[in-house]
Amino acid sequence: MRQTVLAAILLASTMAGASAADSTLVLYTSQPNTDAQQTVDAFMAKNPGVKVDWVRDGTPKILAKLHAEIEAGQPQADVLLIADIVTMEGLKKEGRLLAYPEAKIDGLDAALYDKDRTYFSTKLITTGIVYNTKAPFVPTSWEDLKKPEAKGLIAMPSPLTSGAAMIHTVTLTGNLPEGWDYYGALAKNGAQASGGNGDVLKAVSGGDKLFGMIVDYMPIREKAKGAPVEFVFPKEGVSAVTEPVAILSTAKNKDAAKAFVDFLLSKDGQEVAAKMGYIPARADVALPAGYPDRASIKVLDYDAAAALANDAQNKEKFSAVMSQ
Repeated sequence: MRQTVLAAILLASTMAGASAADSTLVLYTSQPNTDAQQTVDAFMAKNPGVKVDWVRDGTPKILAKLHAEIEAGQPQADVLLIADIVTMEGLKKEGRLLAYPEAKIDGLDAALYDKDRTYFSTKLITTGIVYNTKAPFVPTSWEDLKKPEAKGLIAMPSPLTSGAAMIHTVTLTGNLPEGWDYYGALAKNGAQASGGNGDVLKAVSGGDKLFGMIVDYMPIREKAKGAPVEFVFPKEGVSAVTEPVAILSTAKNKDAAKAFVDFLLSKDGQEVAAKMGYIPARADVALPAGYPDRASIKVLDYDAAAALANDAQNKEKFSAVMSQ
């Protein structure tokens, strides 16, 4: 009997030790595969006791997977790293996110994290103007896309299929004096909205279109590879998605999830983002090559909660305006 008890204690001790040594974090992310792998590798290098299992897909598919798991009573993810704060606002409203008041937010502007500290921006991915080097003029303003010389030569991602594009649309209509009339003017100038940012880059770099609305890193990366494109931060300002990170309230490994959040917000984590070619969220980390000085980039105001509440209305309005 004594030997049996001792064996049971030894087995329990061994299992506990294995559990601590083999801590696993489950990440759901919408990052591109290469970026996700770099992020995970950098985190595990700093946290050798944690293994990260990650699932990558577009934000809508990640959410569909997550909600299906929640309905089945078996949510798998510990932490989310996805495109935009509108999605996070929706999850917060549903009570799906865990507040992390002790998160290490040094160096972050207060506008870049939730006031209740349920999600935290990890970078800035702005949308500005891309143009082909054969374009008839160099745009410096959103208003330039209304010029006659740009007629029929403008591509942009559709807000009906791209979350970043919807954020951009809501940001511009909320900040430009013309509001929705700005998009009406683009429609009259032959602007076409379809697909995503990759489609815009292909159209402009290939010369099918000469101007486009697009996220910053794509044309900046392609220019470095020799593509005939340039990217402009318009003088009025730019919209931004911030790739926020959040811990799910159902997380099984909350300690590892908190460590992951802290790593992404740390200087080391932010330098990983900069090496990938993104604008770091922290002001004390330098921007990548190809970007202007941080002080020259004006990010326009955006109300994520209002955008969430008005999402269906904004999609209907966009469809109506672009079909005039």
